Amino acid sequence: MEKYQIVKPARAGSAESNDCLVIVSPYEDLEIEISSEVSKQYGSEIERVVKETLNDLGVDKAQVKLEDKGALDFTIRARVEAAVKRGAK
Repeated sequence: MEKYQIVKPARAGSAESNDCLVIVSPYEDLEIEISSEVSKQYGSEIERVVKETLNDLGVDKAQVKLEDKGALDFTIRARVEAAVKRGAK
């Protein structure tokens, strides 16, 4: 498994309906901040998908901000992966 290290800020996605905007930045720990209109219903599921994706990519140090606009799991995974790969060395 390839392990990614975030070395610069990067983003993926958009703040459009049915999408999400993911911003990753270098950080000394793992911090995940989720902003979602449906966080009461799906907040824990969104966080689980983000953590699982980061784990699959070997990311253990990053600041991750996710602005959700109703994205489905596969969209969240794709946006997190794209942002990580753009911000990694």
